[in-house]
Amino acid sequence: MIVALINNKGGVAKTTTAVNIAAGLCGKGSRVLLVDLDSQAAASLSLRVRRADLRPSIADVLLHAKPPREVIRKTTLENLDLFTGSNELAAVDSQLATDPERDFRVRRVLDEVYDDYAHIVIDCPPSLSALSVNALVASDYYIVPVTPSFLTLGGLASLVEEVNALHKRLDGDVAGLLGFVLTMVDYRNGTTQKLVESVRAGWKDLVFKTEIRVNVKLSEAPSVGKTIFQHAPTSSGAKAYRDLCKELLRREKELESPEPSPVEGANPTAETVPSSTEAAPQAPASESPTPQVSAT
Repeated sequence: MIVALINNKGGVAKTTTAVNIAAGLCGKGSRVLLVDLDSQAAASLSLRVRRADLRPSIADVLLHAKPPREVIRKTTLENLDLFTGSNELAAVDSQLATDPERDFRVRRVLDEVYDDYAHIVIDCPPSLSALSVNALVASDYYIVPVTPSFLTLGGLASLVEEVNALHKRLDGDVAGLLGFVLTMVDYRNGTTQKLVESVRAGWKDLVFKTEIRVNVKLSEAPSVGKTIFQHAPTSSGAKAYRDLCKELLRREKELESPEPSPVEGANPTAETVPSSTEAAPQAPASESPTPQVSAT
């Protein structure tokens, strides 16, 4: 399965979630590829790749036809491979503007290595740019990390509507919505409980049960080039991402089942998308062993 992590707003722990979902899915014998499609290369830097060593990156594959397997590299975590991002990705929008097949470039690249991996996780840039569109076209599903803040929740409906418009333009050849993940949840904030309740009431089963709460170890891990499972495997942040991976695997299993599931074919229409006021209430006056994650 290919899953894209997307949100057109920054600061929602999108990269942290992409990195740690990819790491958490690396079970015994299960290979995972993390694709860094952001020109800031935050996912790559979080995995101990020095900025000077980002090239060759996926930009060299997309723009200069470099073979994918010559660019994919190992990480410090067993079974986790990486397509690095780099500053050159910032030129993709302009360089592909006149290409009639521009929306399918990432899909063609991943098609070449699809059978090598059990899962491919894509970290998208914080906008619905050409690269994000490519990620949605290449993916089976997309996940939206979202913080329980008034402005962030207010943009959820518009993001889903934009993806649905893309779905119509490309005749359905776009990822379905797998769900929303609540991140950076801090119940010490007086408005958090109401905001969380509001998004769960509005989006129901599309919201993952697992919540990623504010945790200092999650903030520290990227600065030392490690996943949360390597940096602090017994922390609450590591437990939360293990739980999230288990929930993701359960959803994947449900989607593969002939029985209907709450998220099957999830592409909410404009009629079913909560408005921004429904989605958010008005503001008041060295290396570690590979983490093992099973679906049970």
